[in-house]
Amino acid sequence: ASDVYKRQRVLGALGLFGGTQAMGIVCSVVRMKLVALWIGAAGVGLFGLFNTTIELISTLSRLGVRESAVRDIASRHNHDSRSAVIAVVRRWTSFLGLAGAFLTLTMAPLLSRITFGDSDHTWSYMWLSVVVFVNSLTGGELAVMQGCGQLRKLARASLWGAIGGLALSVPMFYWLGIDSVVPSICVYSACTLIAAFYFRDRPVKVKMPVREVVSGGAGFVRLGAWMTVSAFVTLLSQYIFLTWLNMKWGTEDVGAYQAGFTLVDRYVGVVLTAVVMEYYPRLSSGIHSRLITATYVNHEVSLIVRILLPCMVVFILVKEIVIRMLFTDEFLVIGPYVSWAVSAMPLKCASWCLAFVLVARGDGKTYVMCEAASAVLFLLTGVTMFSGYGLTGLGYAYLLWYAAYFTIVSIAVYNRSKVTLKRPVLALVILSSCLSAAIAYLQ
Repeated sequence: ASDVYKRQRVLGALGLFGGTQAMGIVCSVVRMKLVALWIGAAGVGLFGLFNTTIELISTLSRLGVRESAVRDIASRHNHDSRSAVIAVVRRWTSFLGLAGAFLTLTMAPLLSRITFGDSDHTWSYMWLSVVVFVNSLTGGELAVMQGCGQLRKLARASLWGAIGGLALSVPMFYWLGIDSVVPSICVYSACTLIAAFYFRDRPVKVKMPVREVVSGGAGFVRLGAWMTVSAFVTLLSQYIFLTWLNMKWGTEDVGAYQAGFTLVDRYVGVVLTAVVMEYYPRLSSGIHSRLITATYVNHEVSLIVRILLPCMVVFILVKEIVIRMLFTDEFLVIGPYVSWAVSAMPLKCASWCLAFVLVARGDGKTYVMCEAASAVLFLLTGVTMFSGYGLTGLGYAYLLWYAAYFTIVSIAVYNRSKVTLKRPVLALVILSSCLSAAIAYLQ
């Protein structure tokens, strides 16, 4: 009965966020399709470069509050205590957002020179400083919804934010062309924040001196700081790789890579993202028991891989049709890269589920070490394989990257908490990746 209940919770979260993300993906597909059609690969490349830079700064300035605060909010069952934590979260995200915006504003000339080799995009980064502030506020509201178990509101806010951002971006793409990239990013962020504010509960006014705000946020900020370091290292590696790709091979190759990465990481990974929204708070609630933690992890990995496997096989077989639908014939070169990268999804699923054990335990130091190793592996495999095999090599790199990362995380989690995957679950993960890789090879 317990397994049935857990399966129903996971499938319920999958249905809720899967459907919401499916609509969000439709918006994203239309957005990228129009960018590819009206602006070209250069436009897709600019989106990738700007978004990666902004995400890098946002991750640094937010101190991981979006992720770590969920744990603190979910653990408070008393209404007054939870209201106090929520007030602290909102004030911290406001302050951190302002700090991040100021950092982006002052570093705009440097960011332009590092990313593009000139100062032509300084004003673009100055405008994008607003996005850093807005994203921080949005992250705080989404953390509150997730921590309070308001998954339906969270899903609606994400959905309507995406729809609003698309509706306002389309005219920009048509009339402004490549000059629409920065305004559309700003508009999308603003729509997401407006939707989050609309669906959130009416804030409870909590009078709290600055000293209590600082001390009240010490717990989730401490864990968030470790998560920030890990996320920053990960994004920094992606930024370095994109910059290297742009400088050495050109914006068109960046656009092709970004299109393939989006297909694999965002569209195929929708199942993983949807389930994790429910998995993380639930895992945090049972982290005190090794047996409960191990049960949650094995159940989650097994269920997600079983859902992913048929999706992966179908995706590999019809990838050219999907690429034509989402982009243009110009992007068919990413086909082999997508096929091999999709084969790594079971390994990524298992890695994520295991890594969340470290986060739920508050073991930030070990988590950072695992993510730092992952970042180094990403750069080494990406640069080496692309130099030798082109875009197809990036697919090999993706598979090798997650195979190594899965091994590292498995060892780390076992050493710290004695939690590991059962043999049947481990076999399912490995066989699923091998089967997908075999299909990619035979195509």
